[in-house]
Amino acid sequence: MSTKRIRHTAKFKFSIALEAIKSDKTISQLASDHQLHPSQISQWKKQLLEQGSDIFATHPTKRQREQNDRESSLYEQIGRLNMELDWLKKKAASSD
Repeated sequence: MSTKRIRHTAKFKFSIALEAIKSDKTISQLASDHQLHPSQISQWKKQLLEQGSDIFATHPTKRQREQNDRESSLYEQIGRLNMELDWLKKKAASSD
């Protein structure tokens, strides 16, 4: 029998990892409470500890830089197209 894989939200993962960091309960207790495997909780905890400092980083991430580059190229294209349209309108008006 195959079971469907459960996809947890980032908020849920964060809350479980935070509980694991607090150490109020053991990882085994958290796993049984939330019906998760203890290694999964350990992985989320490790990920939070390693990447938690990125939350407060002031420099833009790679995704943000790519989006900014994409936006600037699109704005350039819009500008060129507007200039071409204006030029064509002038040409069409002068030929009439």
